[in-house]
Amino acid sequence: MTAVLGILFHAIGGFAAGSFYIPLKRVRDWTWESGWLISGVAAWILLPITVALLTVPGVAEVLSTALTELPAASGYTFLFGLLWGIGGLTFGLSIRYLGVALGTTIALGCCAAFGTLVPPLVEGRLAEAVSGGGGQLVLIGLIVCFLGIAVGGVAGRRREQQAEAAAPTREPSNVTRGLTVAIISGLLSACFAFGLAAGGPVAELSVARGTTPLFQSSAVLVILLWGGFLTNAVWCLYMNWRRGSFVDYGDDTAPLPANYGWAALAGSIWYFQFMFYGMGSSYLGAEFEFASWSIHMAFIIFFSNVWGLYFNEWAGVDGVTKQLLYLSLSLLVISVVLIGIGGSEGG
Repeated sequence: MTAVLGILFHAIGGFAAGSFYIPLKRVRDWTWESGWLISGVAAWILLPITVALLTVPGVAEVLSTALTELPAASGYTFLFGLLWGIGGLTFGLSIRYLGVALGTTIALGCCAAFGTLVPPLVEGRLAEAVSGGGGQLVLIGLIVCFLGIAVGGVAGRRREQQAEAAAPTREPSNVTRGLTVAIISGLLSACFAFGLAAGGPVAELSVARGTTPLFQSSAVLVILLWGGFLTNAVWCLYMNWRRGSFVDYGDDTAPLPANYGWAALAGSIWYFQFMFYGMGSSYLGAEFEFASWSIHMAFIIFFSNVWGLYFNEWAGVDGVTKQLLYLSLSLLVISVVLIGIGGSEGG
């Protein structure tokens, strides 16, 4: 039952992650970096602190103790946040170049593989985790998940090729550039999983000070997301300076209240993916916690492709491409079911 609850929380987090970019589409007459920075203030500064204040008793003392008595854990968490911030920044660019469906599939496919397998490999517990019956089922689920991601990537690439053939004037360099950015984004975005693993001692400290285990990641997310915000803020402010777009934030010719509201909503939705990710991980237990990352990625890819269908990103493709897309979505669902059953047996 606990594994089922864990998957439910991961589904909610995946829906948030697969949907956060939609409100940014409503931002008008701003450059990309301006909307991204405002959404980042909400996602990486305001929401993490607010949730930590609500869920972590004595959060200021917990964070202060973590920084002074757990410098290695806090430092590595922040460092991985910095690296992940670059991945998050390029993730937004990959969606811009490739669309929601293909950009998300390529970036998160790489992210799922590295974020799932590297932490247990480094800690030397992967073989033990998958040795039992439940663990082997989890491993099969992971393989099915990666297969579903690969099929989705093939479908997305076919869609792009058909779109280029239908519109020869479309600039082809965006596709090549987008694929490059998406792969880099996936590799760096996996640092979020590494940061959560590095922040384990901070989570334990938080629980020891009275935090409910369900919200043990709240304090870790504050440190991790500060690192991500620093990377993104530096880049966005640089682009504001380079393009002369600082005027966006006070330009009354643009719909300012709406732009701030949509950007902040996008950031708020984005943050909730990892709040629910932490909640889901707590229900899978330490043995299969590494599988949480794949479940999370699978749900993000599933919901982002559903949004892609809703926004007609797949309009005009041939039947084979549509069948590949549906096969990809089906494999992702099957993978989550297998991992959930395996996690229940392991528990």
